[in-house]
Amino acid sequence: MTDLHTPPPDLHTPPPGLPRPVDDGAAAHLPGRRLPCVPLASTEGGTVDLSAIAGRVVVYCYPMTGRPDVALPEGWDTIPGARGCTPQSCSWRDHHAELKALGAEVFGLSTQASDYQREMVERLHLPFAVLSDVGGDFRRALELPTFEAAGMTLLKRLTFIVRDGVIEDVLYPVFPSDADVAWVMERLRASR
Repeated sequence: MTDLHTPPPDLHTPPPGLPRPVDDGAAAHLPGRRLPCVPLASTEGGTVDLSAIAGRVVVYCYPMTGRPDVALPEGWDTIPGARGCTPQSCSWRDHHAELKALGAEVFGLSTQASDYQREMVERLHLPFAVLSDVGGDFRRALELPTFEAAGMTLLKRLTFIVRDGVIEDVLYPVFPSDADVAWVMERLRASR
């Protein structure tokens, strides 16, 4: 529960003036990389091996699933690119039918456990699975960019498009947090 002196966060509307993340080159190695064979726990139950999915897959990586009844980590709004996971997930939800029509399967990915992620999936009515890399095997195998906050290793916000297990394109950093959906749809339309 939230401290009585700390109002619950408004997860749908990021505050103005958030610091903009910079491209530090931490994702430059990803285009052309084959996804590792790492089963990831899914909010839909079971596991998903992204490397084994034929066709187009879009994975949006985000730092942390926020909850309306839990305060965000101290200093969260000062970390470039940290805030905005709810607007990002809602944008993917709102454009899910268009993305399916473009032939892409969508997954969210964070380092929280599936049980924790499932609350967000249900609350936001997400029509796709969110995957858990709680053990960090996937992020380590791909050398995904991370940052530390409140004792947690979290993924920096990035989005990649995969075809038959190989990363075709990467958007990094993503800012504002919901900017990646339009970028993905543009890329998918251009490469049909």
